[in-house]
Amino acid sequence: MNPARRLLLANKSWAQERRAIDPEFFQRLAAGQQPEFLWISCSDSRVPETQLTVTDAGELFVHRNVANLVRADDTNVLCVIQYAIEALKVHHVIVCGHYGCGGVKAAMNGAPPGRLSHWLAPVAEIYQKHRQQLDLLTEDERWAKLVELNTVEQVHRLAETDVIRNAWATGVYPYLHAWVYSLPDGLIQPLLTLSPKGPQNLL
Repeated sequence: MNPARRLLLANKSWAQERRAIDPEFFQRLAAGQQPEFLWISCSDSRVPETQLTVTDAGELFVHRNVANLVRADDTNVLCVIQYAIEALKVHHVIVCGHYGCGGVKAAMNGAPPGRLSHWLAPVAEIYQKHRQQLDLLTEDERWAKLVELNTVEQVHRLAETDVIRNAWATGVYPYLHAWVYSLPDGLIQPLLTLSPKGPQNLL
């Protein structure tokens, strides 16, 4: 079977099944969205946010890119953040990295010149900043640690955006979370949570 046709048939089956279980499901979705979370993660196909958090359509507002970056020069992610905070009024923004991230490894090892190298430059900068500490580790340990450092750094960069600063100046939301997902066991590890009052422990 043509792979694209397989997806279309799967969609038809899914829609029929959802209507059978909940006849008003699609009507509710069509009426609008009120997600509580903005989820920023890697484009990696092995990190399906709704499956690993057991959430349904309408619960997560999602942005994905290579290595889950929040860049000040990326209009795409900045628009997503603005819409999520100002229009949807989300209470939580989660930046979720993942161990085994190919983008992080490429930045660590030196991505070939081109668009990917340019995109991953912030990760390469994080690597150089922590190079002395990271070079004491094995290659796999270094890779995993850089995934964590990158994810935490993106949350700090998120906190520096005008949208978040303005939101914090007038209220208690959103909370900003740095999480990392483990492919080998399917578990999420929280690394950091920021709020207008500073670092938080919400667990």
